[in-house]
Amino acid sequence: MRRIAVYVGLDYHQDSVQVCVMDAGGQTLMNRRCANDWLAIVEAVAGYGRVVGAALESCCGAADLGEELIEHAAWSVDLAHPGFVSRMKQNPDKSDFSDVQLLADLERVGYLPKVWLAPQEVRELRRLVRYRQQLVADRRNTKLRVGALLRDQRVRNAPAEPWTQPWRQWVGQTPQLSEQSRWVIERQLHHLTEVVEQIEEVEKHLEEVTREDSVVCMLRTHQGIGPVTAWMLRAE
Repeated sequence: MRRIAVYVGLDYHQDSVQVCVMDAGGQTLMNRRCANDWLAIVEAVAGYGRVVGAALESCCGAADLGEELIEHAAWSVDLAHPGFVSRMKQNPDKSDFSDVQLLADLERVGYLPKVWLAPQEVRELRRLVRYRQQLVADRRNTKLRVGALLRDQRVRNAPAEPWTQPWRQWVGQTPQLSEQSRWVIERQLHHLTEVVEQIEEVEKHLEEVTREDSVVCMLRTHQGIGPVTAWMLRAE
């Protein structure tokens, strides 16, 4: 095996990874597709030299592959910021072949725009935090849809604060709503109840998951930082 120093660019896909191997002088030694498996990638690169650094564009699943290459192959892997890499390319040629070549070259010259490769426990916390964010967005959008229907039907003079139980009962009985609007709103409110319950469930799970997390505990000692803010700061 030749022991020359080489740099590797990796373009991640669900089922495969485009792999480019470049030497210290910038010459491309290999640029081909491999199976999306750390061992297959290592075996494909092994015959070209000693891996000094590898660049992997950040996307869904890329962090797990990067961690496997670090842990099992002892590679030095950097996650690349896809937006900055795209702007640095300044080339209309958008292909896996050219993209991965650029990644290897940027890694070689030390100009790769990097993002943090978060450890597994932080990535898991991100999944929970982002799931909660999706649920909160769903709750907001459902309320907006209900509000739009009420405005469209010119429903006014509610006897209670919006979204309270008395208000919901009034919405279900008010003669200001047409039959079809009432049918739609009833289902939207039913969905809203389910979403609120899911938000409460994920928040309870987040409390359990972060109970022993020293960073979350420290953040929550600061005035103005509640559990949600602490979870988001810890994850992101």
